[in-house]
Amino acid sequence: MKISNPTNVKQAAKLLIQGKLCAFPTETVYGLGAIASDSEAILSIYQTKNRPAFNPLIIHCADYEMATELVKFSPLAKKLTQFWPGALTLVLPKNPTANISDIVSAGLDTLAVRVPAHKIAQQLIKTVGEPLAAPSANPSGNLSPTNAQMVKSGFDNKVPVLDGGACEAGLESTIIAIIGEEITQLRAGAIAKKDIEKAIGQSIKTASSESKISAPGMLKSHYAPKANLRLNVSNPNPDEAYLAFGIEPKNITIIKNLSPSSDLKQAAKNLFSFLNILDEAGAKNIAIAPIPNQGLGEAINDRLKRAATPKS
Repeated sequence: MKISNPTNVKQAAKLLIQGKLCAFPTETVYGLGAIASDSEAILSIYQTKNRPAFNPLIIHCADYEMATELVKFSPLAKKLTQFWPGALTLVLPKNPTANISDIVSAGLDTLAVRVPAHKIAQQLIKTVGEPLAAPSANPSGNLSPTNAQMVKSGFDNKVPVLDGGACEAGLESTIIAIIGEEITQLRAGAIAKKDIEKAIGQSIKTASSESKISAPGMLKSHYAPKANLRLNVSNPNPDEAYLAFGIEPKNITIIKNLSPSSDLKQAAKNLFSFLNILDEAGAKNIAIAPIPNQGLGEAINDRLKRAATPKS
């Protein structure tokens, strides 16, 4: 059964307060929102997405003050909040008094929190008056949605969506864990690690591919389109659709160019939406141009590697 979509923040907030789900825009990707203290609603997120129960959710807060009610900030962690509001998620020790469903953290003693910069997301959290759990608004393992139509198509028009246009970053948040004085990047994202390192004046470790799942986006197979992917391809086969970066080949019929000018920020913004367009065009095989593994290229290559990994 199709549902009616909210047309403003007040209507979306009403759905959430009633214990229902509602997808909403952030500057990264669209999130599938529920009140973070409502266990029934959180269960509904996992069921709707068919998300593994061991995969924790990110909690979206209106501001730093709201986040301090949920997690403990060390001096180093507080230093990282200079990126808030913005596309940085912090994994921090959970406050024992936090009014949060245990399901959100998937049984861990940490929580993943961020303060989104998107105006609609900010207004929605403030109108609800509570933190919102909001993983990407897509079936688990599929492409993350960067516009409302991708959400509607992904869930067959069965999930309410507050349309806020196309997402500015088009790539999920960077996730950083701070346990004591140890700082580790769990997921590359819309803020480059080198920019965070420069801001805090210290290096950041990167979690290995064998690390336990302690934050979203760490599954080996994730962010996948229906088509088969072939990475780092400069000379695609004639029967492949091509996701270009910079120069385009001459012998390919179906091409989407992440950035004709080889701009990594533009490529990150276009990544999921262009893969979705090629999927919708019926491409069975997609070849993808080499992407420099620097700056935002680290996050782009991370998503592509996970997208190309066969589902177990």
